Amino acid sequence: MENQAILPEITITPDEAAQFEEFKRTRRENEIAIRLQKSVIDASRRETDRSALARACALAKKYRASAVAVSPVNTALCRRILEDSGVGVICLTGGTGESLPAVKKIEAKKAFACGAGEIRMVLCYSHLALGDFNYLKKEIKKVRKAAKKRVLTVSLEDRSLTREEVALGVRAAREAKADGVCVRGELAHLAAAIEGGGGLRVDVSGVENAEQFNSLLRAGAARAYTAHLETIAEELFSEASRMQTAKNQADGK
Repeated sequence: MENQAILPEITITPDEAAQFEEFKRTRRENEIAIRLQKSVIDASRRETDRSALARACALAKKYRASAVAVSPVNTALCRRILEDSGVGVICLTGGTGESLPAVKKIEAKKAFACGAGEIRMVLCYSHLALGDFNYLKKEIKKVRKAAKKRVLTVSLEDRSLTREEVALGVRAAREAKADGVCVRGELAHLAAAIEGGGGLRVDVSGVENAEQFNSLLRAGAARAYTAHLETIAEELFSEASRMQTAKNQADGK
């Protein structure tokens, strides 16, 4: 103990303390910005007119969202607005899901021709309810062929779907070589999709607030579809600021 070195007390100047606080603030904001890049702005509703689409694309650019999801009629316009921005365009195809596989295949080709980099295909819910695995796999394979090397995501988001039906749809998507699936933003459905996905990308939809956004990403969601990205971003930044203020007060700063 007699030979133990005595370390000098370290002190920092007020300027250094301010610089350190600024570094921490910037780091927090960068962490949130990276998280927001896992969002997809959902602009696929039929109420989305040109001005609403323009606002959605502007938000996607501002927060560097992964993509904007749109209906087929807005795909070409969305691609033009987002040109060279690095934000992708996802086209929701398949209508209610009850279209014939041949029709879904044609719609997929049209979506890609209009500038979509990815399609989110609605699966046939009536055959899903029947447990008709072979039909589901067949229709996904037809669209997979039309997509070629482009991204195909299978939609399993309908609120009528049970966890077991989601699991069946995930299995069909996996065996038909889809790139991913999208389930509604509930932890139970996310867990079922990840469990049976065998490495498929699993997205979630219907995300409404920062708490839901964070919990689903922590649970393994690859991307979160939301129509409320600006609200989520504001909540994330506000919460980070509140936490830092509380910490500073606790530290006596």
